[in-house]
Amino acid sequence: MARLYDWRACRLTGILLPTANWKSTMQLTNHPIGNYRFLTGIAPYSAGVAAAPGYEIVRVTLQEPMPYAAGFQRIDQLLAAQNRPAQALCAVELRLPKPLTFQGFIDFNVGYRSLLAERNILVGEANPVARTNIAPAIAPPAEPSLYAFSYTVPAGNAQAAPTFVVAGAGDLRDQAVLAPEAVVRPGEHSLDALREKADCVMLVMQERLAGLGMNWAAATAVDLYTTENIHPLLSEAILQPIGKAAAHGVHWYYSHPPIADLVFEMDLRGIQREFRLL
Repeated sequence: MARLYDWRACRLTGILLPTANWKSTMQLTNHPIGNYRFLTGIAPYSAGVAAAPGYEIVRVTLQEPMPYAAGFQRIDQLLAAQNRPAQALCAVELRLPKPLTFQGFIDFNVGYRSLLAERNILVGEANPVARTNIAPAIAPPAEPSLYAFSYTVPAGNAQAAPTFVVAGAGDLRDQAVLAPEAVVRPGEHSLDALREKADCVMLVMQERLAGLGMNWAAATAVDLYTTENIHPLLSEAILQPIGKAAAHGVHWYYSHPPIADLVFEMDLRGIQREFRLL
């Protein structure tokens, strides 16, 4: 039987819940220029994005990640060539040389957010852009780099399913608290600890999907980021709960979450068109 992730089951399995604050403050908000809606998150990133009616989200992967400041210039060029505004950028995927401390992660986010502010992408104080930011364990970049990004375009097929991106989330009991006390079973690497970490992250993914008005069946890609052995958990904790999306499998990146205290991260998306820049 597939595992059902809900708040009651979470209590029954002994997992401490994220604070009600994080759940209650997530709101689906329209970007006034970007042609998408975003689920409000925290200063560095939103919790997820979904294309507005009449538009779709397109994802682009760089064959070779490039330093992320230069990467943003590449994004500018591509958007301009397609007559799309800078605000059409709705999701970013970054790669780090190695995991950061909590304070190092917070400091990094200041510079990253400034790149969005320079392009007038922010909506007031809210950051609308979803993000995944991880550190590859093998062949990491020499400096923080852009790996992929997503942006909105007029929909090529008005009958196609809605497109969306759910931002990456690590094994924190409260995604709004970037501090050691929020880590799920810190320093533990047993199978039981990894199951609890995965359960909490799956709950976050489910919450964000629901907040965007989507469900697992609409996912076209589910990504896992960890260097832990997840094989014993793959069927029960991940593939069975995602239901029909399991037909597409999962993509496991042998990578660390962006903060050294964390060991498990996920993101997912429902996208019709993806391209690669060589």
